[in-house]
Amino acid sequence: MSVAVTERNAPFLLTGPALLVFLGLVIIPLGMTVLLSFYDWGQYKGIVPEFTLKNWIEVFTDSYFFEIFMRTFRIAILVTLASILIGVPEAYILNRMAPVWRSAFLLVVIGPLLVSVVARTLGWALLLGSTGLVNQGLIALGLITTPLEFMFTETGVVIVLIHVLIPFMILAVWASLQRLDPQIENAALSLGASRLTIWRRVILPQIVPGILSGSIIVFSLAASAFASPAIIGGRRLKVAATLAYDEFLNTLNWPLGAAVASLLLLALVLITVGSNRLIERRYAQVFE
Repeated sequence: MSVAVTERNAPFLLTGPALLVFLGLVIIPLGMTVLLSFYDWGQYKGIVPEFTLKNWIEVFTDSYFFEIFMRTFRIAILVTLASILIGVPEAYILNRMAPVWRSAFLLVVIGPLLVSVVARTLGWALLLGSTGLVNQGLIALGLITTPLEFMFTETGVVIVLIHVLIPFMILAVWASLQRLDPQIENAALSLGASRLTIWRRVILPQIVPGILSGSIIVFSLAASAFASPAIIGGRRLKVAATLAYDEFLNTLNWPLGAAVASLLLLALVLITVGSNRLIERRYAQVFE
């Protein structure tokens, strides 16, 4: 009897420690952040543990916050689309390589993930500055006469975030391509289909789960990114993450910062779950 009880409780015993860690490090802090967003705050009285909707009303009614959230999601969407356009063909080429070359180039893809995001962003700041290598090279080639503005612009932030996050897209699509039978392409070729038709009608629908998972990862990380927008965007180009940081550590208005952070998390959950449902419904056969 005791053996049967032990076997029945084994899954709970094995997952219990991980569940406790997740509860203590994720769920409880998130719950405390949401609770903090309903507290009052004053410049002289500080945080007052009294229930109020003032912070949420301010976030929803002030056009300043609306503009920042729109900029945040606009940057995240652009980074996600660019990662799809670049990462999907790159993953396909990686999958078609010989095993020796594939291992080498897979290391090239994963390599940037081993370097700190701050270090990579600072490197891009040196490249994209008015006296950086990119502008000086374009001027030397005669393509431009005055330096292009990359620093403190959305363009610069998008470029840096694409470089930082595109490995996640490549790895997600590549993992999906591993389950694709290469003989399907040969069969389509033997039936007279062109390369473009094979890619559009055969390969692409079957790697939608990989594209979806990569898009969710890239979009979520881009929308919540802090280091790259803070360094490249500076003080003039705020996004939701840098706004929450300023409210917490500069103005010390923790309840308003908690409201911004909670709204960002809620929006990300709704967007990712909604897009996931729509795509799964559109490609239901692929997800079965």
